[in-house]
Amino acid sequence: MKNKLNKKHRYMKHKLIALLITGACAAVAEATAQPVTKITFYSPSVVRIVKYPADMKTQPEKHSFTVIMKPEKVKVKTTDTGSATEYETEDMRVKVDKATGTALFLTIKGDTLLREMGEPQFTMRKGDVDEGKYIVEQSWKLDKGEAIFGLGQRKDKDISLRGKDITLWNVNTYTTIPVFTSQKGYGVFWDNMGRSFFTDNDKGTTFKSEVAEMTDYYFVYRDGTTDGVIAGLRALTGRATMFPLWAMGHWQCRERYKTSDELAGVLDKYRELEIPLDGIVQDWQYWGCDSNWNAMRFMNPYYINKVGDPAYERYLPADMRNMKQSEPRLKSPEEMVKYVHSRNSHLMISIWASFGPWTEPYAELKKIGALLPFETWPRNSGTLPYDAFNPKARDIYWKHLSNLYKMGFDAWWTDSSEPDHFEKPGDDDYMTAAGSWRSVKNAFALVHNRGIYEHQRSTKGNNKRSIQMTRSGQLGIQHYGTFSWSGDISSTWDVMQEQVPTGLSYVICGIPFWNTDIGGFFSWSYHNNPKDPGMQELQTRWMQWGAFMPLMRNHCSSPMVSEIYEYGNPGDWAYDVQKAYVKLRYRMLPYIYSTQGDVVLNDGSMMRPLVMDFAADSTALTRNDEYMFGRSMLVKPVTSPLYTWQDNNGYGHLIYPDIRRAAAPVEVYLPAGTAWYDFWTNERIDGGRKLMRPCPITEMPVYVRAGSIMPWGPEVQYSSEKPWDDLEIRVYPGADGKFVLYEDRGDGYEYERGQYTLTEFRWDDATRTMTIGARKGKYPKMLTHRRFNIVMVGKDSGRGDGAMKVTRTVEYDGKEITMKF
Repeated sequence: MKNKLNKKHRYMKHKLIALLITGACAAVAEATAQPVTKITFYSPSVVRIVKYPADMKTQPEKHSFTVIMKPEKVKVKTTDTGSATEYETEDMRVKVDKATGTALFLTIKGDTLLREMGEPQFTMRKGDVDEGKYIVEQSWKLDKGEAIFGLGQRKDKDISLRGKDITLWNVNTYTTIPVFTSQKGYGVFWDNMGRSFFTDNDKGTTFKSEVAEMTDYYFVYRDGTTDGVIAGLRALTGRATMFPLWAMGHWQCRERYKTSDELAGVLDKYRELEIPLDGIVQDWQYWGCDSNWNAMRFMNPYYINKVGDPAYERYLPADMRNMKQSEPRLKSPEEMVKYVHSRNSHLMISIWASFGPWTEPYAELKKIGALLPFETWPRNSGTLPYDAFNPKARDIYWKHLSNLYKMGFDAWWTDSSEPDHFEKPGDDDYMTAAGSWRSVKNAFALVHNRGIYEHQRSTKGNNKRSIQMTRSGQLGIQHYGTFSWSGDISSTWDVMQEQVPTGLSYVICGIPFWNTDIGGFFSWSYHNNPKDPGMQELQTRWMQWGAFMPLMRNHCSSPMVSEIYEYGNPGDWAYDVQKAYVKLRYRMLPYIYSTQGDVVLNDGSMMRPLVMDFAADSTALTRNDEYMFGRSMLVKPVTSPLYTWQDNNGYGHLIYPDIRRAAAPVEVYLPAGTAWYDFWTNERIDGGRKLMRPCPITEMPVYVRAGSIMPWGPEVQYSSEKPWDDLEIRVYPGADGKFVLYEDRGDGYEYERGQYTLTEFRWDDATRTMTIGARKGKYPKMLTHRRFNIVMVGKDSGRGDGAMKVTRTVEYDGKEITMKF
């Protein structure tokens, strides 16, 4: 729409008119000369604020890529105070000034949460494909010293957003989400998927976007908690879906396994060494050479028993032309999938958002004009990204991906979902099916992954949970079976340090599942040598952290190799410690899977920045190096070398000849308001203090909150090897506590129809009474009788990573049990 307006439009005096729209409360401020303010409550805790120039006559139509919620019927009390109109729900109050149109957000008690600052600005675009639209910006005034968080994965060691200038434009390793949350328990979602900017300084806190027809944002406030904000964001953009149980286990990945026999051999080695494993990943070039990029078909002759066949020689990748291979044991991709499944593992495969010129998808997409004319990776191959905003293009994508789906692959690695793009002048003006590139790019990963998820869900007979790992992301992907990883990062201590706050800044925006390449992707700094002591220490510490990520996936770039046994042999510290933490991950599976159940059913979070549980603790607020894993465990990854040093040539050296005897300290902060238990020693420590915790190579700081109740599973080689009929239930006394054990069949979508069970454990600390509540719900083939081994944790109960001393054993058949200790 073209509008003959001055270059800049600022708000003048307004006349407020209250309206009711589709059962929701709305307020429209009609500008006597220029702008309109429209307020719509989507729920008692979510309100949308839209502002646009008045000579548009009506609110511009807008398609939101992220928001799927429709406004509810909200009970709103409207009050005219003379100078303002005030709207009150059961959760918040919004006051709109009649003279300026600015909005003030308050608690029910009248405490100020956030105030719009000054007048929003509209600057008309001219001379490009977005002519007639606007550059828009909106500012707010925050309290001095108020801590805010979020904006996604920003590669920043500082978790606080105060004083920051941040560009919102997604590229590899940098995934921005236009959401910030406050320590006060409110959140702001700026609903614009184009190139945008965030600035916080003495003049205010501002979002600015390069293309829009209006300012459009959502204010979220429920009960003063970040959990309440996240619940509101997921109500808006879609609640999280459940990943299968196996996905919560350990994944092994490398760039790349060059043949199906090589992949199968790695799986065999893990089983032989009894290193628990649930997933293995086939990376790129199973399709062959770069010209055949992402054909989503196995055309590399090494995977289809066509080595030496002249008809397939053209598909050989350059680095495989001189390889020698005997008769393959697995002669087809179907055999590879069946073999992996027969070894009680699952198979993820790499798929991209771009296609080489030899592929069938390329030809079909070109025919409908759905290829983006951008230079992408691999360069000089003719490969082009597809227009994921085109629904017909998404249909074509699934049509070809379904070939792999029918083979039985379990998960999709949707790589390069930014997509990869070597930007050049003029690219911003390219018109996708949904608008100019500059106006939609940050939604690419969302629509791409949503297309795959929705097609798989609609496939007849499908009852396998869709799971996608994507390199970029956006608010809303949690609703479409998708999680992000942090991209192609380097294997250095500095990068590892920044990954902790990077992940916390991402998940606090409402997306619960995230992980990194354990050990980093590019290992150049250590000469791609897994036997280098410096690389061994880095990998070991990263693997320790990986046990406490939402998903645990080991990965690296060629020519590095990442399998645990490449770092040493049984008996070597670099091997033994990594294996021990993988085993620990599997002992924690009942806790982890139940935490995922809390994410799906109650909008919980797996990685919890400390502001979520300790907002009143000023020291905890901006800690960028530790977090809660679930609601019970405080995790402090070791992100600095303690036992090795690196020379000027990049070679690592041991400081101590016997690293197992060293125990250098690491600072940990234990938040106030609770007592804590050292996970390893069970020592009880009061919170509200910093301490120097000795960290031998076998241990990273982990603490359990007093009042926690944690279920522990059996030692297994894969997630479904043994039933959970003999669980250990650890109780950490010192406060009242509750834990809900979530169980379902581990896959499929029956949980959406209520086919799951919840078993609540309650601890009354004053009376030292444990209650196991009556089981709620059911699902086919569930356990109806089981044993719980209750451990009352203390100094004499044993190490946290070992066999604990059982205090009492109870048989449970689903009926409530109460016992005193």
